[in-house]
Amino acid sequence: MSQYLPVITLMVLAILFGSLSFAGSKLLAPRRPSAAKEAPYECGIVPSREPPERFPVGFYVVAMLFIMFDIEIIFLYPYAVDYRFLGVSAFWTMFSFSVVFFASFVYVVARGALDWGPLRRERPLTVVVSPERTTTSTIRRVGLEGRDRGAAA
Repeated sequence: MSQYLPVITLMVLAILFGSLSFAGSKLLAPRRPSAAKEAPYECGIVPSREPPERFPVGFYVVAMLFIMFDIEIIFLYPYAVDYRFLGVSAFWTMFSFSVVFFASFVYVVARGALDWGPLRRERPLTVVVSPERTTTSTIRRVGLEGRDRGAAA
């Protein structure tokens, strides 16, 4: 038991330090909330409006797929380095993990995790193009505010 005493002592000290720091911060910190402190801060840019919509979950799914591929590569690496020493049991363990991973990847792709953007539906051409539309009515000229009309054309 004496061999575990330094580990237990260090663990107790770490827990004690963390809890005392947290409690001291809560007790001694000034409490003066304001709108500026509550506002989100991003790279020094003051937000002029609320974000238009929530962040799409698809980005997180792609990140998780990337992490899953990394884990599979890390799992395959020891077997690739020393497959003779690890033997047949390591091969079947690696193979079963790869099968489970591949099945979950196929499921995620089948559910549409990698389909990006809105659905595109075909519309008849007569609905899209009408005789009333011209280049001046459909094209918005960006960056021409405050310029002379003669110089812009």
